[in-house]
Amino acid sequence: MTNLNLWNEGDTVVLRGVYEERPVYVQSARVVKDTPEETALLVWPGAECMVPNGYLNHAHSAAWDRWQETMSNTLDLQPFTWHTNRFLILLEPEKFYSTIYVWKADTNRFDCYYVNFQLPLRRTRLGFDTLDLDLDIVIQPDYTWKWKDVDEYQRAIQLGGIRPEWAASVERARFEISRRYSNRVYPFDGAWRPWRPDPNWTPPVLPAGWDAMD
Repeated sequence: MTNLNLWNEGDTVVLRGVYEERPVYVQSARVVKDTPEETALLVWPGAECMVPNGYLNHAHSAAWDRWQETMSNTLDLQPFTWHTNRFLILLEPEKFYSTIYVWKADTNRFDCYYVNFQLPLRRTRLGFDTLDLDLDIVIQPDYTWKWKDVDEYQRAIQLGGIRPEWAASVERARFEISRRYSNRVYPFDGAWRPWRPDPNWTPPVLPAGWDAMD
């Protein structure tokens, strides 16, 4: 890292979800861009992750409750390898969301813009910490859109996992996002759609000490 605490293009970093000083999911990513105004991270098939055991099994069990598991301190992280889609994650300081360009990795077909509501990023010696707040917006290439995981978001508020001040910030962010994609302004202007990763990059791996909170 430089004296400005910025990462260089091609560096491997750790993108973590952190709840009450505990990692609750972890992704390795490669840095595409890092400036004081914007950070772009790439996650693509082969990237090493650590995810809740319940997440790995949720396709076979509708009973898994992410927030209940997280808040009861019984969350058990297990290795997971990212697959299928290529994500370019765009992060801006102080924002309660990230904007993600999603491609099908095997065909390079642009799939959608994905808005992920989350806590503002915090820089660490490993990379970046945030926390996924469940609520998402999926915006198709033709700009039709839909909400995703609304019920999970509301349940997290009821359980107290998502704090009232976080929910208030999400509500404000919703209007900002609506203005941006309605007017097709960056990052919803397709600026990154032609972009492709460096063909010499290999999928990132998690470093030793990925769970350290110092």
